[in-house]
Amino acid sequence: MSGLGMSGLGMSGLGMSGLGMSGLGMSGPGTSGPGASGPGNPGPGAPARPPRTPAVSGTAPRFPAAPAESTSETTRRLRPIPAEPEPEPGPERASAAVPATAGGPHPAGAGPDPALSWTAPAAPTVSGDGRPRVSFGEPEGYDGYARPRALGGRRRPQAVAAGVCLVLGLGLVTGAVTGSWLAGDSGDDGARSAFTAAGDLWHSVPVDQLFPPTVQGRGAGPGGADRTWTRVAVAPDGDCAGAFDPLLAKVLDPVGCTRLLRATYTDATQSHVTTVGLLFAKADAAAMTALADRFEKEDLGRRTDLMPLPYAAKDTVAAGFGAPQRASWTVSVLTDAPVVVYAVSGWADGRTVDEPEPAEEAMETGAGSAPAQAGLGHEAQGLADRVERALRKNVGPATEHPS
Repeated sequence: MSGLGMSGLGMSGLGMSGLGMSGLGMSGPGTSGPGASGPGNPGPGAPARPPRTPAVSGTAPRFPAAPAESTSETTRRLRPIPAEPEPEPGPERASAAVPATAGGPHPAGAGPDPALSWTAPAAPTVSGDGRPRVSFGEPEGYDGYARPRALGGRRRPQAVAAGVCLVLGLGLVTGAVTGSWLAGDSGDDGARSAFTAAGDLWHSVPVDQLFPPTVQGRGAGPGGADRTWTRVAVAPDGDCAGAFDPLLAKVLDPVGCTRLLRATYTDATQSHVTTVGLLFAKADAAAMTALADRFEKEDLGRRTDLMPLPYAAKDTVAAGFGAPQRASWTVSVLTDAPVVVYAVSGWADGRTVDEPEPAEEAMETGAGSAPAQAGLGHEAQGLADRVERALRKNVGPATEHPS
């Protein structure tokens, strides 16, 4: 601009200085002086700029260069000034651009800076009271006690918990099965104990408990009439020799005979007499069950050739009660006790009976036989049932059955 005689054209007179041309950077490359400002000569107070790096040959310039001046240009035409390219970062600015970490500057080439990680703690903040506030990120994994652990570490505790549940479940099932098994054994032991205890009653229970002196039979007579029986004689206890007819003795032989107890009763009018017997067998429960099944299947209790013999006591109303006077009878083989209970009835006046009838048939409604009409079937069955009840009461609840 000095070559074009800018001073001679009176630029100062045109007030170019008042328009702030120096602030717009209009001074040409040849402008000099202490008051001139521009890209190559910053004004006073402006920060120092680093020297421009000359373009390397063969490399295209970053920005297009300003159009060249022509001799016809005047000061009235203002040429556009291209934007100044950003200076290349120097060593000082490069180091300033990298944030410092707590442990010092991150060395170049050592990989990613941990300070830029997503899990890096945030910089402390300052609250209104001047005290720093520090917040820490939650760990990626932690257990029930807030202890850090690696992600994916839950499978092992879950597996352990599943194993514990499995063991507990098996323990409960095993305990239930064992308890049921023990309970079953306890029940079996109790039944065996009751069975054995019943076999010892013949010498451990007083005779008045097995054969009460007076037996009440409510509803035991024909048509549901009440009966009362009084004991008139008790036979000495002994074995079974001669106590049964040979055929009945043969049928009872499989269960054996430990003791035979007998007693004879009479009714309130002393018109009828009945002998009740308790045969204490040597057999176990299986043998007693087999004998009971045989009596039922072969209908042995209805056979007249298998009637028990009565006990005729001298100087009593039953003195003439012998085999020919037997009118009705019943035989019951127990399966929960080694005992055979039987009863046989007849007339007290000693009359003989041509056609004896089992108690079960004589008790049927409409039965017309002489024993049925006299109620001798009710006499035999009624006394046998109540003596059996007394026997079970002495053993305990395990062998009690309603009748």
